[in-house]
Amino acid sequence: MAQGPPTFQQRYVPDEDEQYFADLRGAPDPDDPWGAQDDDPRLSGGHGVREVDNWLPDDEFRRSDILIESQTDPTGWKTTGAVQPPMSDDRPPAEAISGNRLLTVLLFFSGLATSVALWVFDTQPGAVSDTPTLMLAAGRITGLIGGYLLFVQLLMMSRVSWLEEWVGARDLLRWHRWLGTSLVVFVLAHIVFIVYGYALTGDTGVVDQGWTIITTFPEMISATVATGLLVLISLISIRAARAKLPYELWHLIHLSGYLVLLLGYGHQVATGADLSGRFASVFWPALGALVISALVWGRLIEPLWLNVRHRFEVAEVVGEASGTFSVYIGGKNLEKLPAQAGQFMRWRFLTRNGWWQSHPFSLSAAPNAQWLRLTVTAVGGHTSRLATMKPGTPIWAEGPFGVFTAQRRTRRRALLIAGGSGIAPIRALLEDMPPDTIVIYRASRPDELVFRGELEDLAEQRDAWVRYIVGSRNDPGPKRLFTPDGLLGLVPDVSRRDVYLCGPPGLVGAAVATLRELDVPDSQLHLDPFEF
Repeated sequence: MAQGPPTFQQRYVPDEDEQYFADLRGAPDPDDPWGAQDDDPRLSGGHGVREVDNWLPDDEFRRSDILIESQTDPTGWKTTGAVQPPMSDDRPPAEAISGNRLLTVLLFFSGLATSVALWVFDTQPGAVSDTPTLMLAAGRITGLIGGYLLFVQLLMMSRVSWLEEWVGARDLLRWHRWLGTSLVVFVLAHIVFIVYGYALTGDTGVVDQGWTIITTFPEMISATVATGLLVLISLISIRAARAKLPYELWHLIHLSGYLVLLLGYGHQVATGADLSGRFASVFWPALGALVISALVWGRLIEPLWLNVRHRFEVAEVVGEASGTFSVYIGGKNLEKLPAQAGQFMRWRFLTRNGWWQSHPFSLSAAPNAQWLRLTVTAVGGHTSRLATMKPGTPIWAEGPFGVFTAQRRTRRRALLIAGGSGIAPIRALLEDMPPDTIVIYRASRPDELVFRGELEDLAEQRDAWVRYIVGSRNDPGPKRLFTPDGLLGLVPDVSRRDVYLCGPPGLVGAAVATLRELDVPDSQLHLDPFEF
């Protein structure tokens, strides 16, 4: 049942950079030991995957090397390898979907404008004539905006596959954060304006008026609870607070956003005059039906169909490096799984003490008809226990998610940057990348390098290059890596490549800052978020 890395046919088309690289190309060595097939039957349980090799061949033209800073080489790096000239491939796939983001933004603002217009058309001329009526008008407008943003937030949390494919996980994550903050601001502004407006109208104190509203108006107690939940979700989403909470607790509290919709929408229906007009009575129920349908489809129907169809189970657990292991997953009809290299899925391993936890893990090899593979670094009790799972352990999965795939390329060449456990999706992506791809793999120690043998085999097959930057963050080589001169020394044409980044937040942040200094457009940066 084994299947090794796929082979790819390559074709050479002259490129505009050919002359630049012509003098740098080294002739391939027919005796290159990296290209030899590894047939060791003891490795990876016969899954056809090469082991992690901790030795380097004495080969002048090898496609991988551990690099260190050099004071004499013009590039600033000491390496024994040669630089491969670029080779063009077909039209970048993402050119065909580049307008999706703009259309989605236009749809969002159209819906937002419609929600406010419903109040405008339902308000009689001269109705806003003094401070109390102005405050009440502002309260109603902010309430409508808050209600609309809540629907959009829940739509983005629905996990429907078409939304991620259309927009992209990175943009969804950024919009989710931005809209979450905006939602809290508008809801709190709605409360302040409404309470203050009624206080001015009734000539009472703000606190007294607030208490009267809560205890008198219908559904106001549930609305108050919804507001409290919304503020709590906002607070635990702050990076510093989230880092101190267990993932399971954070995720459980975050899911209470569904209660916010139920509790808050009841208040809007009961007291919101702007939800009952001629057009409002169609717009708001239609928006609610869309969101609820997406939630049911993405959270219930799609996962149920996926697991009934494929019946995932653990095939084998294989150690990779210190604290890192791979889980091979078997199942039925895997050739029909709509997954791509670079994507992640949410995995729930149905063990006695772990069935209630669901965690996102990337595929660390391109999907094939025999098995899936995910690679885990043990960082806590749950992930450590996964290493002890027995073959046959059933799995409940959701996904695949993410657009960290080769289909999102906008340029003809790529740079893949990985650190730590981020090598998992990067290794899988290398199977789908065009010729002349460069992989930069950052690690603290040589024994932390995972998939080294596989990366070097793939580099031979894909006409790619792998560069290891090993050492502590204060060593000269790693310090130089994410500087403009350091990155240009490794990748002179970086501004004309798609750049895929996966690793610890510090590494990704440093890399993005350097890439922007080098004028790499955001459209060419691809990140791998796991936040929702």
